[in-house]
Amino acid sequence: MTATPLTRPARLGPGDRVAIVAPGGPVPEDRLRAGLDILREWGLDPVVMPHVLDVHPELPYLAGADAARARDLTDAWCDPTVSAVLCARGGYGTQRMADLLDWTAVRAAGPKVFVGYSDVTGLHEAFAVRMGLATLHGAMVGTVTFLKDARTQESLRAALFEPESVRTLGLESARAMVPGRARGVTLGGCLCMLAADLGTPHARPSARGGLVLLEDTGEEPYRLDRMLTQLLRSGWLDGAAGIALGSWEECGPYEAVRATLRDRLGGLGVPVAEQLGFGHGPTALTIPLGAAATLDAEAGTLTLDEPALR
Repeated sequence: MTATPLTRPARLGPGDRVAIVAPGGPVPEDRLRAGLDILREWGLDPVVMPHVLDVHPELPYLAGADAARARDLTDAWCDPTVSAVLCARGGYGTQRMADLLDWTAVRAAGPKVFVGYSDVTGLHEAFAVRMGLATLHGAMVGTVTFLKDARTQESLRAALFEPESVRTLGLESARAMVPGRARGVTLGGCLCMLAADLGTPHARPSARGGLVLLEDTGEEPYRLDRMLTQLLRSGWLDGAAGIALGSWEECGPYEAVRATLRDRLGGLGVPVAEQLGFGHGPTALTIPLGAAATLDAEAGTLTLDEPALR
Protein backbone atom coordinates (compact mmCIF):
# COMPACT_ATOMS: atom_id res chain seq x y z
CA MET A 1 0.00 0.00 0.00
CA THR A 2 1.36 3.41 -1.02
CA ALA A 3 0.34 6.59 0.78
CA THR A 4 -2.18 8.63 -1.20
CA PRO A 5 -3.71 12.06 -0.50
CA LEU A 6 -6.62 11.90 1.94
CA THR A 7 -9.96 13.74 2.01
CA ARG A 8 -9.56 17.37 3.01
CA PRO A 9 -12.22 18.87 5.30
CA ALA A 10 -13.59 22.37 4.78
CA ARG A 11 -11.84 25.44 6.15
CA LEU A 12 -13.33 27.39 9.02
CA GLY A 13 -15.02 30.77 8.97
CA PRO A 14 -16.09 33.36 11.56
CA GLY A 15 -18.81 32.07 13.86
CA ASP A 16 -17.98 28.40 13.33
CA ARG A 17 -18.50 26.16 16.32
CA VAL A 18 -15.48 24.11 17.39
CA ALA A 19 -15.46 21.37 20.03
CA ILE A 20 -12.62 20.98 22.54
CA VAL A 21 -11.72 17.46 23.67
CA ALA A 22 -9.06 15.95 25.95
CA PRO A 23 -8.36 12.48 24.53
CA GLY A 24 -5.21 11.92 26.59
CA GLY A 25 -3.93 13.67 29.67
CA PRO A 26 -5.63 16.12 32.05
CA VAL A 27 -5.79 19.82 31.19
CA PRO A 28 -4.97 22.70 33.55
CA GLU A 29 -8.16 24.78 33.71
CA ASP A 30 -6.38 28.13 33.55
CA ARG A 31 -4.55 27.19 30.37
CA LEU A 32 -7.76 25.93 28.81
CA ARG A 33 -9.55 29.19 29.60
CA ALA A 34 -6.72 31.22 28.07
CA GLY A 35 -6.77 29.08 24.93
CA LEU A 36 -10.52 29.46 24.58
CA ASP A 37 -10.10 33.23 24.74
CA ILE A 38 -7.72 33.11 21.77
CA LEU A 39 -10.21 31.06 19.76
CA ARG A 40 -12.95 33.56 20.55
CA GLU A 41 -10.66 36.39 19.41
CA TRP A 42 -10.47 34.57 16.07
CA GLY A 43 -14.25 34.65 15.83
CA LEU A 44 -14.80 30.99 16.66
CA ASP A 45 -17.44 29.63 19.03
CA PRO A 46 -15.67 27.02 21.19
CA VAL A 47 -17.65 24.46 23.16
CA VAL A 48 -15.89 22.38 25.83
CA MET A 49 -17.00 18.76 25.91
CA PRO A 50 -18.26 17.46 29.28
CA HIS A 51 -15.23 15.44 30.39
CA VAL A 52 -12.38 17.73 29.27
CA LEU A 53 -11.45 18.77 32.82
CA ASP A 54 -11.82 15.29 34.33
CA VAL A 55 -8.93 13.57 36.09
CA HIS A 56 -8.96 9.79 36.51
CA PRO A 57 -9.27 8.99 40.25
CA GLU A 58 -6.67 6.20 40.19
CA LEU A 59 -4.59 7.03 37.10
CA PRO A 60 -4.07 10.80 37.35
CA TYR A 61 -2.16 10.92 34.05
CA LEU A 62 -5.49 10.38 32.26
CA ALA A 63 -8.20 13.00 31.65
CA GLY A 64 -10.88 10.78 33.14
CA ALA A 65 -12.12 7.36 32.07
CA ASP A 66 -11.29 5.97 28.63
CA ALA A 67 -14.96 5.53 27.73
CA ALA A 68 -15.77 9.12 28.73
CA ARG A 69 -12.94 10.56 26.64
CA ALA A 70 -14.02 8.46 23.68
CA ARG A 71 -17.65 9.52 24.14
CA ASP A 72 -16.64 13.19 24.14
CA LEU A 73 -14.83 12.81 20.83
CA THR A 74 -17.58 10.73 19.24
CA ASP A 75 -20.29 13.16 20.36
CA ALA A 76 -18.32 16.17 19.19
CA TRP A 77 -17.73 14.62 15.78
CA CYS A 78 -21.32 13.59 15.33
CA ASP A 79 -22.74 17.01 16.31
CA PRO A 80 -23.81 18.60 13.00
CA THR A 81 -23.27 22.10 14.43
CA VAL A 82 -19.55 21.41 15.07
CA SER A 83 -17.13 22.22 12.24
CA ALA A 84 -13.87 21.20 13.93
CA VAL A 85 -12.59 19.15 16.85
CA LEU A 86 -9.53 20.60 18.60
CA CYS A 87 -7.51 18.78 21.23
CA ALA A 88 -6.75 20.61 24.47
CA ARG A 89 -3.45 18.78 25.02
CA GLY A 90 -1.67 15.49 24.44
CA GLY A 91 -0.05 13.74 27.39
CA TYR A 92 -0.93 10.07 27.39
CA GLY A 93 -4.10 8.08 26.82
CA THR A 94 -5.24 8.31 23.20
CA GLN A 95 -4.23 4.72 22.47
CA ARG A 96 -6.44 3.55 25.32
CA MET A 97 -9.54 5.20 23.86
CA ALA A 98 -9.01 5.09 20.08
CA ASP A 99 -10.77 1.75 19.66
CA LEU A 100 -13.67 2.88 21.88
CA LEU A 101 -14.78 5.57 19.42
CA ASP A 102 -17.95 4.78 17.50
CA TRP A 103 -16.18 4.68 14.15
CA THR A 104 -19.37 3.80 12.28
CA ALA A 105 -21.03 6.97 13.54
CA VAL A 106 -17.88 9.04 13.01
CA ARG A 107 -17.61 7.93 9.37
CA ALA A 108 -21.30 8.63 8.82
CA ALA A 109 -20.89 12.16 10.17
CA GLY A 110 -18.33 12.90 7.46
CA PRO A 111 -15.12 14.92 7.37
CA LYS A 112 -14.30 17.65 9.89
CA VAL A 113 -11.16 19.49 10.89
CA PHE A 114 -9.15 17.66 13.57
CA VAL A 115 -6.14 19.28 15.27
CA GLY A 116 -3.51 18.04 17.71
CA TYR A 117 -0.02 16.56 18.05
CA SER A 118 2.12 14.57 20.49
CA ASP A 119 0.00 11.71 21.91
CA VAL A 120 -2.73 12.70 19.44
CA THR A 121 -0.56 11.06 16.74
CA GLY A 122 -2.43 7.85 17.51
CA LEU A 123 -5.70 9.51 16.53
CA HIS A 124 -4.21 11.07 13.39
CA GLU A 125 -3.29 7.56 12.29
CA ALA A 126 -6.72 6.23 13.23
CA PHE A 127 -8.53 8.92 11.22
CA ALA A 128 -6.26 8.28 8.25
CA VAL A 129 -6.66 4.51 8.28
CA ARG A 130 -10.29 4.19 9.34
CA MET A 131 -11.76 7.24 7.61
CA GLY A 132 -9.30 8.34 4.93
CA LEU A 133 -9.30 11.82 6.47
CA ALA A 134 -6.57 14.44 6.29
CA THR A 135 -5.90 16.03 9.69
CA LEU A 136 -3.76 18.85 11.09
CA HIS A 137 -0.63 18.21 13.14
CA GLY A 138 -0.91 21.48 15.01
CA ALA A 139 -0.93 23.34 18.30
CA MET A 140 -3.37 22.42 21.06
CA VAL A 141 -5.38 25.08 22.83
CA GLY A 142 -4.38 24.20 26.41
CA THR A 143 -0.61 24.11 25.86
CA VAL A 144 2.00 26.70 26.79
CA THR A 145 3.36 26.87 23.24
CA PHE A 146 -0.02 27.86 21.86
CA LEU A 147 -0.60 30.42 24.61
CA LYS A 148 2.84 32.04 24.51
CA ASP A 149 4.14 31.84 20.94
CA ALA A 150 2.63 34.22 18.38
CA ARG A 151 4.03 32.32 15.40
CA THR A 152 2.47 29.09 16.63
CA GLN A 153 -0.90 30.82 16.99
CA GLU A 154 -0.69 32.42 13.55
CA SER A 155 0.30 29.15 11.90
CA LEU A 156 -2.82 27.45 13.24
CA ARG A 157 -5.10 30.42 12.56
CA ALA A 158 -3.90 30.69 8.97
CA ALA A 159 -4.23 26.94 8.38
CA LEU A 160 -7.82 27.00 9.65
CA PHE A 161 -9.07 30.18 7.94
CA GLU A 162 -6.67 30.96 5.07
CA PRO A 163 -4.95 27.69 4.17
CA GLU A 164 -3.87 28.95 0.75
CA SER A 165 -1.57 31.42 2.57
CA VAL A 166 0.52 28.67 4.18
CA ARG A 167 1.43 26.37 1.31
CA THR A 168 5.19 26.43 2.07
CA LEU A 169 6.16 25.39 5.60
CA GLY A 170 9.39 25.44 7.59
CA LEU A 171 11.31 27.64 10.01
CA GLU A 172 14.54 29.51 9.27
CA SER A 173 16.35 26.86 11.34
CA ALA A 174 15.53 24.12 8.83
CA ARG A 175 18.42 22.53 6.95
CA ALA A 176 19.39 19.38 5.15
CA MET A 177 20.59 16.35 7.06
CA VAL A 178 20.55 14.39 3.80
CA PRO A 179 20.18 16.66 0.75
CA GLY A 180 17.65 16.19 -2.03
CA ARG A 181 14.02 16.71 -3.03
CA ALA A 182 11.16 14.25 -2.68
CA ARG A 183 7.45 14.14 -3.41
CA GLY A 184 5.00 12.20 -1.33
CA VAL A 185 2.09 12.36 1.09
CA THR A 186 2.62 13.71 4.59
CA LEU A 187 2.16 11.32 7.50
CA GLY A 188 3.62 10.64 10.92
CA GLY A 189 3.99 12.72 14.07
CA CYS A 190 5.38 11.76 17.46
CA LEU A 191 8.02 9.04 17.09
CA CYS A 192 7.19 7.13 20.27
CA MET A 193 3.52 6.94 19.26
CA LEU A 194 4.31 5.68 15.77
CA ALA A 195 6.50 2.95 17.24
CA ALA A 196 3.88 2.05 19.85
CA ASP A 197 1.15 1.91 17.19
CA LEU A 198 2.80 -0.85 15.17
CA GLY A 199 0.54 -3.87 14.92
CA THR A 200 -2.58 -2.11 16.22
CA PRO A 201 -5.88 -1.93 14.31
CA HIS A 202 -5.43 1.72 13.35
CA ALA A 203 -1.78 1.58 12.25
CA ARG A 204 -0.93 1.78 8.56
CA PRO A 205 1.23 -1.15 7.41
CA SER A 206 4.02 1.09 6.12
CA ALA A 207 5.01 4.64 5.24
CA ARG A 208 5.62 3.75 1.59
CA GLY A 209 5.19 6.83 -0.58
CA GLY A 210 5.09 9.08 2.45
CA LEU A 211 6.93 12.17 3.57
CA VAL A 212 7.38 11.06 7.16
CA LEU A 213 7.16 13.71 9.90
CA LEU A 214 9.04 12.75 13.06
CA GLU A 215 9.46 14.58 16.39
CA ASP A 216 9.39 13.79 20.09
CA THR A 217 10.02 15.10 23.58
CA GLY A 218 11.67 13.78 26.74
CA GLU A 219 13.33 10.79 25.04
CA GLU A 220 17.08 10.28 25.45
CA PRO A 221 19.06 9.45 22.29
CA TYR A 222 19.30 5.74 23.07
CA ARG A 223 15.50 5.55 23.36
CA LEU A 224 15.10 7.45 20.08
CA ASP A 225 17.53 4.90 18.60
CA ARG A 226 15.40 2.03 19.90
CA MET A 227 12.18 3.44 18.44
CA LEU A 228 13.73 4.27 15.08
CA THR A 229 15.28 0.81 14.99
CA GLN A 230 11.86 -0.71 15.62
CA LEU A 231 10.39 1.23 12.68
CA LEU A 232 13.31 0.12 10.52
CA ARG A 233 13.24 -3.55 11.57
CA SER A 234 9.46 -3.76 11.10
CA GLY A 235 9.79 -2.46 7.54
CA TRP A 236 7.54 0.49 8.32
CA LEU A 237 9.98 2.96 6.77
CA ASP A 238 10.54 0.88 3.62
CA GLY A 239 9.66 2.96 0.57
CA ALA A 240 9.31 6.26 2.42
CA ALA A 241 9.94 9.12 -0.02
CA GLY A 242 11.54 11.52 2.47
CA ILE A 243 11.84 12.42 6.13
CA ALA A 244 10.97 15.77 7.76
CA LEU A 245 12.26 16.19 11.31
CA GLY A 246 10.77 18.57 13.84
CA SER A 247 11.75 19.40 17.41
CA TRP A 248 13.38 17.13 20.00
CA GLU A 249 12.67 19.00 23.21
CA GLU A 250 14.30 17.64 26.37
CA CYS A 251 15.90 14.79 24.44
CA GLY A 252 19.43 15.82 25.38
CA PRO A 253 22.04 17.92 23.56
CA TYR A 254 20.90 18.38 19.97
CA GLU A 255 24.19 17.19 18.49
CA ALA A 256 23.75 13.88 20.33
CA VAL A 257 20.17 13.62 19.09
CA ARG A 258 21.27 14.57 15.58
CA ALA A 259 23.94 11.86 15.56
CA THR A 260 21.32 9.26 16.42
CA LEU A 261 18.88 10.52 13.80
CA ARG A 262 21.54 10.60 11.13
CA ASP A 263 22.80 7.13 12.03
CA ARG A 264 19.35 5.58 11.86
CA LEU A 265 17.81 7.57 8.97
CA GLY A 266 20.80 8.55 6.84
CA GLY A 267 21.03 5.12 5.24
CA LEU A 268 17.50 5.14 3.83
CA GLY A 269 18.69 6.85 0.66
CA VAL A 270 16.03 9.56 0.81
CA PRO A 271 16.16 13.30 1.57
CA VAL A 272 16.06 14.20 5.26
CA ALA A 273 15.36 17.76 6.45
CA GLU A 274 15.82 18.72 10.10
CA GLN A 275 14.52 21.41 12.45
CA LEU A 276 11.47 22.28 10.34
CA GLY A 277 9.67 23.69 13.38
CA PHE A 278 6.82 21.33 14.21
CA GLY A 279 6.23 19.38 17.41
CA HIS A 280 7.07 20.17 21.02
CA GLY A 281 9.48 23.03 20.38
CA PRO A 282 9.04 26.71 21.26
CA THR A 283 7.32 27.19 17.89
CA ALA A 284 4.92 24.54 16.59
CA LEU A 285 3.94 25.02 12.97
CA THR A 286 0.69 23.45 11.79
CA ILE A 287 1.33 20.83 9.10
CA PRO A 288 -1.41 18.81 7.39
CA LEU A 289 -1.20 15.02 7.45
CA GLY A 290 -2.49 13.22 4.37
CA ALA A 291 -1.47 16.00 1.97
CA ALA A 292 0.56 15.66 -1.24
CA ALA A 293 3.71 17.77 -0.90
CA THR A 294 7.32 18.29 -1.93
CA LEU A 295 10.15 18.20 0.59
CA ASP A 296 13.23 20.25 -0.35
CA ALA A 297 15.83 19.35 2.25
CA GLU A 298 18.41 21.93 1.18
CA ALA A 299 15.85 24.76 1.17
CA GLY A 300 14.37 23.46 4.44
CA THR A 301 10.83 23.61 3.11
CA LEU A 302 7.76 21.45 2.79
CA THR A 303 5.50 22.74 0.01
CA LEU A 304 1.90 21.54 -0.27
CA ASP A 305 0.33 20.78 -3.64
CA GLU A 306 -2.99 22.13 -2.36
CA PRO A 307 -4.15 24.13 0.68
CA ALA A 308 -4.52 21.99 3.79
CA LEU A 309 -8.29 22.59 3.90
CA ARG A 310 -10.82 23.10 1.11
